[in-house]
Amino acid sequence: MSTATAPTPTADSPAPPGDSPRRRRRRLRRHDQGGVLAYVILVVATIVSAFPFYWSIVAATRSDSEINSVPPPFLPGGGLTDNFEAATEQADIGKALINSTIVSGTVALGTVLACTLAGFAFAKLRFRGRGALLSFTVATMMIPPQLGVIPLYMMMAKLGWANQLQAVIMPTLVTAFGVFFMRQYLSEALPDELIEAGRVDGASYTRIFFSIVLPVARPAMAVLALLTFMTTWNDFFWPIIALSQDNPTVQVAINSLGGGYVPDQSVILAGTVLGTLPVLLVFGLLGRQIVGGIMQGAVKG
Repeated sequence: MSTATAPTPTADSPAPPGDSPRRRRRRLRRHDQGGVLAYVILVVATIVSAFPFYWSIVAATRSDSEINSVPPPFLPGGGLTDNFEAATEQADIGKALINSTIVSGTVALGTVLACTLAGFAFAKLRFRGRGALLSFTVATMMIPPQLGVIPLYMMMAKLGWANQLQAVIMPTLVTAFGVFFMRQYLSEALPDELIEAGRVDGASYTRIFFSIVLPVARPAMAVLALLTFMTTWNDFFWPIIALSQDNPTVQVAINSLGGGYVPDQSVILAGTVLGTLPVLLVFGLLGRQIVGGIMQGAVKG
């Protein structure tokens, strides 16, 4: 025998019997105060999160002596062009941006496609050893990447890919996190009835994947693409080993900025701003897809 629970009163709900106007005004006042506190917390969190990037822009427009002065300037100056020119003279920023775009875009595309295929197989297909293979895939996430650097570099050297972009692209085309992420999403978001209906209509698994699975997995694919692009763009450990200053990515090029006994922080931050702009552009393009997918998934019916 089930027991009905009383609805939780809110600020917009009708006043219960015996509730005086004074109590209702007090409850509404507490509700308004809670909303104001939430907005204050959000504003403070936004300022704290955006301040490092704002300070990078300010420092990129100032000289090194100005940003080290007390108190430091908090408004942009007029030295942005000079700092950009100094950064491009010290490192091949243009080539680094092109290389990072090629590497990050290729890795993101390959990771999304391969991990969606593997996630669909682990989530909806029945084959022998599926659980053990998935457990082994997830267990590889516990291995520190530093342990495989030496054999990985030896493999890239034997293939003749040392100091080439293939050495950075190929080892990261598929990630265990991406496979597990897509498997979890498709297990919940993709009904078995859709796959069964496709099989009844005579569609192959390839047709089912491109016609049914991909539209359902689009929000998760956008999230995975964004995370993969940003992770690959910001990766420094493996590119600094596999590539040289003659064929760098953005992070490798920034590492060579501001050389000398006293590093020029304004030039370093100018190069950092240049290297951050493409990431912001990708986030602006995929952010709408992510929010739109979440909103579509929130609508029932």
